[in-house]
Amino acid sequence: MSEFTSTQIQLASRPTGWPTAENFDVTTTSYGPLEAGQVRVKNEFISVDPYMRGRMSAARSYVAPYEIGGPITGGAVGRVVESASDELPVGAVVLHQHGWSDTIQDDATTFNQIPEVPGMPLSLRLHILGMTGLTAYVGLTQIASMKPGDTVFISGAAGAVGTAAGQIAKLLGAKRVIGSAGSAEKVELLTSKYGYDAAFNYKDGDVRGQLAAAAPEGIDVFFDNVGGEHLEAALASFNNGGRAALCGAISGYNSTQKLAGPDNMANLITRGLKLQGFTLSSYLHLSEEFGAKMGEWFASGKIAYDETIVDGIENTVEAFLNMMQGANTGKMLVRI
Repeated sequence: MSEFTSTQIQLASRPTGWPTAENFDVTTTSYGPLEAGQVRVKNEFISVDPYMRGRMSAARSYVAPYEIGGPITGGAVGRVVESASDELPVGAVVLHQHGWSDTIQDDATTFNQIPEVPGMPLSLRLHILGMTGLTAYVGLTQIASMKPGDTVFISGAAGAVGTAAGQIAKLLGAKRVIGSAGSAEKVELLTSKYGYDAAFNYKDGDVRGQLAAAAPEGIDVFFDNVGGEHLEAALASFNNGGRAALCGAISGYNSTQKLAGPDNMANLITRGLKLQGFTLSSYLHLSEEFGAKMGEWFASGKIAYDETIVDGIENTVEAFLNMMQGANTGKMLVRI
């Protein structure tokens, strides 16, 4: 079994404000022959995600920060090209969290083999059929306790989680689903492709007013990927007993100033609202339940998706920076 060299992206310094290319290094790592129980995996797609920005800082979070000089770990899907493991043969398709590299060598236990379904792109395992879709499902069902007949508002609706959440909400019986996005093109896509009943461009301003116009009878559920003005708008539009699943707050991830809180927090009391943040790690036991439902929906042609794909491991940082600026529609991926 041969030696080989892997290209990977490492964190060079912690960003202050918006990350730049200077915060990352493209490095090469040499691996020797496989040891017993190891496999060598060539990645086909790697994921770039908003949560990674938080891990680039040293602040306390739900997961340890990336180390300076260490790799940017995260979701990836690839194929075993050499194996010294009885569990993972050559050709096996695997998911893993080794992240931003073109090839990885490690113990077979750090990879999860998944079936290869004819006609189903492997990339979908990194979003609508994977953790992204599960995040949307958990937020709606477990955190926001969505019920048939609810009116649901989703911020950042044209992103990977947002496009999944809107479709799942409709499939679970939402009466009306409303989304926000950052361009006229994305707004049109939400209503024409993803089944949103209404959508608006938050860059047009007055998020609170636009939401009120789109939901004249109020909202019951808010799935938040953005925070800031969107949270304030939801608090203004909530019906009594409204529930919010707080998944992300990308509007403040790169701020260097202290962020102002919503000016209408008293509505939590007067309307009996529930706001709950969540991370997926506590709900992985729902993966089988989600997989069964999403598999049925997907096979029935009820699920749409978009991918924004950048080619080449050397362009991973650019893909991440563009995603943080909202350049993607649906899931942002790097194809190796």
